[in-house]
Amino acid sequence: MIESMTSIIDAPSTSSGGHRDPGTSAAVAEHARPRPHEVRLDTVGRSFPAPGGRQVVLREVDLSVVPGEIVAVVGPSGCGKSTLLRLIAGLDRPSAGEIRIGDSPLRGTDPRTAVAFQEPRLLPWRTLEHNVALGLPRGTGKRAGRERVRELLQLVGLEHAATQRPREVSGGMAQRASLARALARSPEVLLLDEPFGALDALTRLRMQDLLLEIHAAEPTTVLVVTHDVEEALYLADRVLLLRSLREDPTSGSIARTVEVPGVRPRDRADRSLADLRVELLAGLGVHSPSTPTASAPTPSAPSASTPTEIPS
Repeated sequence: MIESMTSIIDAPSTSSGGHRDPGTSAAVAEHARPRPHEVRLDTVGRSFPAPGGRQVVLREVDLSVVPGEIVAVVGPSGCGKSTLLRLIAGLDRPSAGEIRIGDSPLRGTDPRTAVAFQEPRLLPWRTLEHNVALGLPRGTGKRAGRERVRELLQLVGLEHAATQRPREVSGGMAQRASLARALARSPEVLLLDEPFGALDALTRLRMQDLLLEIHAAEPTTVLVVTHDVEEALYLADRVLLLRSLREDPTSGSIARTVEVPGVRPRDRADRSLADLRVELLAGLGVHSPSTPTASAPTPSAPSASTPTEIPS
């Protein structure tokens, strides 16, 4: 299995997996922080053979993700979100255009990049600490490896469960172990495909906060694919809205880019986020009721416990 292919998703769980010590971000103080890299896409396209010609999934994608930025990608099913992530991961090659990580053109998988898929892929016969150790770069010394694993388990609040196996922990705890494994190689670019989609609502909110705290402790460039508009607005500096080329076969894939105001962590009930949520949903074909009259009650901001997901 390719080293960079690590996952932070696990099966749904009704348990939060316990509380994390708020001071754990200091766990990586002695570890060299990753140096985030820019991710740049120049007129990238991807098409596949199809009866009668080729099916175009992505067209004319121009994007620059600055070092340390978090960019969320949303769009209807079939618009190429996961394809875009696979291209940046080097797991697929574009049919047109070029992708660069830092100053280097992408030519296959890159050791500076870690990919997190939807499934946890924790080895059931290994303890959590041994699963995390699988993400360490080749050549890591035993002492340095043990220390790095210890730091990461502390960072995600699992130091007390280091010797437990996946079947002995909750879904949220397995999720955190997989996140620690993805971070073990200190990636400079982290690609997340629906990272929290399989979790219950409460654990999902806690994992979003954990991801932001980890990003503050170990900055990296992040691209995250999600169907949850509220999640995108809470996590990201920018939200990229892709269009379906089946419905609009001549335009480029990027329908619009939304700059998210404020500094992370944001207030989930912020009115500006609620307005952007309405705009993004409208761009996805999900329209809110007409603007209320003066006598009608004003709708409240969206509840953080009820994420708004894009219909599949």
